[in-house]
Amino acid sequence: AAAMAGSRMQKTGSVFSRTRNLLRIGVIEKPLWFDVYAAFPPLREPLYRVPRPRYGKVTDVVPPIFYREDEVRAKFYKIYGSGPKPFDLSQPKYKSICQRFVEKYNELKEEGKIEEENLFEETGKALLASGIILQRRGTDKVTQQDHQDAEARDSVLHLQLQTVLEELQEKKESQEEQTPELKETQKENPSS
Repeated sequence: AAAMAGSRMQKTGSVFSRTRNLLRIGVIEKPLWFDVYAAFPPLREPLYRVPRPRYGKVTDVVPPIFYREDEVRAKFYKIYGSGPKPFDLSQPKYKSICQRFVEKYNELKEEGKIEEENLFEETGKALLASGIILQRRGTDKVTQQDHQDAEARDSVLHLQLQTVLEELQEKKESQEEQTPELKETQKENPSS
């Protein structure tokens, strides 16, 4: 019984041969069906056989299907998400923002005026110019007022940083001026 603690699936021998061996060593009592099975054995002994494929190994003949615009769509959804509104599938001519993006991307790509690296960003700018607002994932919409406020804050920070740098430069210059004087006094008074 301890040998059966693992898998219940026995792959060596039949139920009859395993029971016969257990009876010989006295581990179990004789079951009711044992004598009947011995008197009338089956035509083919029920042994576990590993199933084999009938016609060899089956290979998948359908390769994965990827279209050129799938890469653009994947990048779009990664950067912009699916958007604030759900798809309106009740309208037969409805185009999602992503589909419009892909069409504009392909249009700009066919023109060939924009380099491949900048094409994605330029497509976003072109859609923005046509009135479609794209919102990056994890960011809030940036209004014109917010942009102006940010520029004002940046200019104030720049001025403060410039003032701090000038003060540090002045301190450094004053220390450099004092250092030669200290060296001269140390030469004159080596005991101090």
